[in-house]
Amino acid sequence: SCMTPVQRPPLSLSGRGILVAVLDSGVDYRHEEFRNPDGSSRILAYWDQSIPGNPPEGYYIGSEFTREQIDAVLAGDGEAVSQGEEGLRESRDLSGHGTGVLAIAAGNQGVAYESDILAVKLGTPREDGFPRTTELMQGLDYVIRKAQEYRMPVAVNISFGNTYGSHTGSSLLETYIDDVSALWKSVICVGSGNEGAGGGHTSGRLQNGRTENVEFTVGSYELVMNLQVWKNYEDVFDIYLVHPNGISVGPFYEGTPVQRYRMGNTEVLVYFGAPSPYSVSQEIYLDFIPENEYVDSGIWSIRLVPRRIVEGTYQMWMPGSSVVGADTRFLNPVEVNTLTIPSTAQKVITVGAYRASADAYADFSGRGENGRKPSLVAPGTNILTAAPGGGYVRQTGTSFATPFVTGAAALLMQYGITEGNDPYLYGEKVKAYLQRGAQPLPAFREYPNTAVGWGKLCVEKSIPNL
Repeated sequence: SCMTPVQRPPLSLSGRGILVAVLDSGVDYRHEEFRNPDGSSRILAYWDQSIPGNPPEGYYIGSEFTREQIDAVLAGDGEAVSQGEEGLRESRDLSGHGTGVLAIAAGNQGVAYESDILAVKLGTPREDGFPRTTELMQGLDYVIRKAQEYRMPVAVNISFGNTYGSHTGSSLLETYIDDVSALWKSVICVGSGNEGAGGGHTSGRLQNGRTENVEFTVGSYELVMNLQVWKNYEDVFDIYLVHPNGISVGPFYEGTPVQRYRMGNTEVLVYFGAPSPYSVSQEIYLDFIPENEYVDSGIWSIRLVPRRIVEGTYQMWMPGSSVVGADTRFLNPVEVNTLTIPSTAQKVITVGAYRASADAYADFSGRGENGRKPSLVAPGTNILTAAPGGGYVRQTGTSFATPFVTGAAALLMQYGITEGNDPYLYGEKVKAYLQRGAQPLPAFREYPNTAVGWGKLCVEKSIPNL
């Protein structure tokens, strides 16, 4: 990613004077990647939203741990000196996801290896709540407030996303992130997700007088299944659902909180949404609940019968590929518009993945719709990074491409703000420089495009005036 030339003299960029913040599954703060040569921690503050007892001031969940508390535990005195340190000893990164992401962005062998670190472990969502939406919003608010408190620019990494939403950038979470990005000297990098080749999205355009059938398969042993249909509110069409055994129900209708249908050994719940203060789109949500243990497998079909079509576009999404099996997918999937939320927010840097060993696009990487997303791609396959408990492991996914760009943003902000070359080198300006410096991949002739945006990350070409 053209980093070595800018990390060497005369620039010697290392992230000094910049905060790198990761909102993820936690961090193994004991790992050598996050410790100074004297053994002390490079982490200024760590908020574990899953451990109750001592939330940061102004918040109500989890516990905040200071660098002093981390250093006390690292000193290995064998006993907790305070209740806060006892809570810290209980904090774990169970998946290793956050530890791996942070090591790439800001570990001692990572990109911004001399940056200071903020870490947030996202808490468990409340029952019936959206997937970590409020937890993510609180975590981002916390990071920006801490950066202002320290008077330091911050590069934020969010290697987290889901398929739930209209993907238009207009949801509460997406607009919140756009608003927060204007509050301080920050750059927010978000992974584009791994749904590009997952088969979990399809779309089309209805015309008056023309019925459409959208077929999808549900694989064997599927415990969970739901389907979102998003459309323009002004369009009116009837929706029917056909079971693999041929039984059909519908049309579904607006006006009741929930509709229930028994189809084979599966109960289907249907919810009609309405436009929100943030969006003119309408959602119809289908929840498949097994009567026994598994959702009925086979080929299902959704029939769309137009009644009054003005614009006609519809989009459908299944749960992400990490939730359902590989055999659960649309029979005619559409690979564009497979970015996960919140990488669809307008002002974030949306990072896809490519295979650096082959100089080729990674087909799992989420795609945009109009060529403006993703912003660029970074190495995202077979990446060697830190693992909890010490040692290292290889990881693949846009989650591990994103911290390359987060670290690169920290280097640019160091060059501009810390080194005095450009005090305004943050936010959209960093995105512009990274996009301008991005290099082409052999398989693509037109840029930007829906797969790799402006191209692959190249930090050296992104530094202005070099």
